[in-house]
Amino acid sequence: MTSAYLYAAARTPFGRFGGALAGIRPDDLAAIAISGVLGKVPALDPARIDDIVFGNANGAGEENRNVARMSALLAGLPVSVPGTTINRLCGSSLDAAMMASRAIETGDAAVVLAGGVESMTRAPWVLPKPDRAHPASDATAVSTTLGWHLVNERMPAEWTVSLGECNEQLADRFDITRQTQDVFAARSHQLAHTAWDTGRYDDLVVAVPGTNLTRDEGIRTDSTIDTLAALKPSFRPGGTITAGNASPLSDGAAALIIGSEAAQPLLGTAPIARIAGRGVHALTPQDFGFAPVHAANTALQRSGIDWDDVGAVELNEAFAVQTIACIQAWELDPHLVNAWGGALAIGHPLGASGGRILGTLAHRLIAEGQQWGVAAICIGVGQALAVVLENVAPETAWADAP
Repeated sequence: MTSAYLYAAARTPFGRFGGALAGIRPDDLAAIAISGVLGKVPALDPARIDDIVFGNANGAGEENRNVARMSALLAGLPVSVPGTTINRLCGSSLDAAMMASRAIETGDAAVVLAGGVESMTRAPWVLPKPDRAHPASDATAVSTTLGWHLVNERMPAEWTVSLGECNEQLADRFDITRQTQDVFAARSHQLAHTAWDTGRYDDLVVAVPGTNLTRDEGIRTDSTIDTLAALKPSFRPGGTITAGNASPLSDGAAALIIGSEAAQPLLGTAPIARIAGRGVHALTPQDFGFAPVHAANTALQRSGIDWDDVGAVELNEAFAVQTIACIQAWELDPHLVNAWGGALAIGHPLGASGGRILGTLAHRLIAEGQQWGVAAICIGVGQALAVVLENVAPETAWADAP
């Protein structure tokens, strides 16, 4: 089989729930990300794109079930370019990239546009259909923004607790204190702010027309350990998890160009990273935050390397506690992880976050002169995904890096 390569990455700024992107439909956000990443490969005739694979965790609203196809049409791509939308909740766009890489490796495609989108602000309420005609009782609309809804009564109660309660249990299991979580969260905001100020995201983020959002909206430059310590627990009385050390509800989109080595003349540019390994893992639903440990270990094993070779890690910060638990399990230097900030500050639009961390990882490897990196993400209901990238950017002499 041939190898699959990442050629380009782009994303929108991530907006707060009800914030600057609240007026933008998810299919329009996705179209903006698609246009943005195609702008990085201007030599590519869009008609040569073999497929579009986009992740989305909702799909019940303005996404019209298949946002990949809808957004491709809105972006002005030829009608001959197909598109499919996949859903693995928080991991949807990383899953999309993994599926795209498999299509490249097997020869089913030469160029695939992958990515994902989520507008958590615009996620609809759903109204279940009645069991019989003309019921006299009231009906309750259910928000589809996040978490379990319309739960099957046969599901064990311990599986269907809130995501926050799942992570309170993780804090208990690994004795991770509130202060430790708040310190990590403050770090995320500080690193994200510094990364923007030093231009790290200039080549990754594309503007959203009609808005004045120029940076990720959730970054709080005034976040400190003291300000975070003043916040009340969100899920348990006396608990450790707050709105400050959990990722916020967010809106945004991300897109990636993945292709074979032979596709380089079509794209008019050299690849920046090789997709060297993939991993997927599942645990009991309430343990979802710890699942990246096993997914990343699998991806590394399939890449033929180990943690000693890894120079950069992008781990989606769904909650500070689960990120800390994974770092500790891997016995990693925390400075390798999310050096440009993470989801606690940047935001976590479910369907887009995997694409964000993969694109950021590729750019970090180049900027930091590292050869190997890992992108990993936890997923509600007990799952996780991970991808290993190898830096192949021609301008990076990683072998000579200190």
